[in-house]
Amino acid sequence: MRSRGRTIGPVTLRPLALAASALGGLALGVLAAGEIISTAVAHHERALMKKFADSRPTRPTRPQPSAGVREAVVVLGYGNPGPVVNAINRWRVDVGLRSIDPSADRSLLVLTGGTKHSEISEAEHMARYARTERGYDGPLVLEDRSRTTWQNVKYSIPLIQDADRIVLASDPLHTLRAQRMLRTLRPDLAARLAPARNQRLGEQILRKPVFIVVGLEGLRQAHRDHLIR
Repeated sequence: MRSRGRTIGPVTLRPLALAASALGGLALGVLAAGEIISTAVAHHERALMKKFADSRPTRPTRPQPSAGVREAVVVLGYGNPGPVVNAINRWRVDVGLRSIDPSADRSLLVLTGGTKHSEISEAEHMARYARTERGYDGPLVLEDRSRTTWQNVKYSIPLIQDADRIVLASDPLHTLRAQRMLRTLRPDLAARLAPARNQRLGEQILRKPVFIVVGLEGLRQAHRDHLIR
């Protein structure tokens, strides 16, 4: 009986080991797919911005950064209940800050998002983080009325319409949706879009699959509601 016990144990555990291996492989596949899709979307953003720029009726020569370019970096807020800025809004601010062109003559950081989930606006949460934890001391303005991505973009337009270079900062699919919304609202401003530095290998790797699912659904709804084209 003892010898049987020694042989039955491994046989019994083998299906569990196979199941664990399969689940591990599936998880790795999902994470890898998140990286691949996020990278592809980031490349698509750049191609789309070139298309926006090429579609302008007239193409006046814009100054180069050394000649005094005015830049606006718009960070799209995320629902933030509670008194402390959450991880996604912290990351989006980080994306916005590293997307600033150091050679621009003036860079304005626009933080967007209202008080849908908290008494403190998403914009205010992000402003506190940028100032106190990231040490940002440049020009900053809050757009704290918006409750949707469409409103993020729409209400930011008066703040960015004089910029020569415009960056929308969030995860790649959310950024893509906002860029296309800007083109719907103001094609002339969409022609000034520049890419956000929102895709780094391994960064936000556990959240990227979620970003993709939510982002694709957001694009579907925006198409349905005729907010993008």
